[in-house]
Amino acid sequence: MSYQPANTQGGYPHPNPVYDMNYPPQGGQPGYPQPQSQYPPYSGPPGPYPPPPGSYPPPSGYQPVVTNQPMGNDGGWMNLPQGPVNCPPGLAYLTMIDQLLVHQKVELLEAFTGFETKNKFTVKNSLGQKLYYAVEDSDCCTRNCCGPMRPFDMRILDNFRNEVIHLHRPLACDSCCFPCCLQSMEVSAPPGNLVGTVEQDWSLCCPSFSIKNQNGDTVLKIDGPCCTFSFCGDVEFKVMSADGSTEVGRISKQWSGLAREMFTDSDFFGITFPMDLDVRMKAVMLGACFLIDAMFFEKKQDNRVSDVLNH
Repeated sequence: MSYQPANTQGGYPHPNPVYDMNYPPQGGQPGYPQPQSQYPPYSGPPGPYPPPPGSYPPPSGYQPVVTNQPMGNDGGWMNLPQGPVNCPPGLAYLTMIDQLLVHQKVELLEAFTGFETKNKFTVKNSLGQKLYYAVEDSDCCTRNCCGPMRPFDMRILDNFRNEVIHLHRPLACDSCCFPCCLQSMEVSAPPGNLVGTVEQDWSLCCPSFSIKNQNGDTVLKIDGPCCTFSFCGDVEFKVMSADGSTEVGRISKQWSGLAREMFTDSDFFGITFPMDLDVRMKAVMLGACFLIDAMFFEKKQDNRVSDVLNH
């Protein structure tokens, strides 16, 4: 015995007039409507991902899916921050940091043969994210004849291989007997626009340098130790205020291991400076690090060969 649906023409009216108007279904047998195989298609606002068939439509209170989430740094590079209006191109990386790490690349040809090659460096922030590449620009004859006293240019490149800082070291003496012709480094950012210089001050024992702006005014001083040789320890160059009364930062030659120190001139440096220091002076501080490396920690060719043969 089958159940016969009730006659909808008589009896009490349906409590929901909408359903009452659509009942009985058009073109079908009288009775309750058949269940649908899936929910009706989503007719809400367009979004990046429409709901798949047979699924619930997303609630209207949710925001659309964000497709441009910040991703990890490509190759370990730091994301470029928004620099001030008058910031030179490429120096925006230096606005929000107070520490730099400078790592020199190991050159195997140089380590085993003593043949001086172009120095290459990676500049990173305190988190290990890359900021710049630094590549020496010099000729073969100058590198192997003049050694650590050679003049050179240094091209500092950003993630897009744009040269943002240019360093120039002219040929000069490195002796207290010639105070009129001491070491210096010119810093330009961008190339062709001088932002400051690093100049060696005359002294008998301990190395000393002045950090100057483009007008020649002394902004910072650097005082080095009397002995720049270190075994299993760091060599500290103190960064002082212009009057020399307050220490505001350091340039540290970091110990990189016995084998690396003995057989190569590939060095690790750390640079600290005030966070609010002008980005141009931070760039000059980076130039000071490269000048200190060339003067005190770039091994001579004959010394490097003898180290390999004796060990």
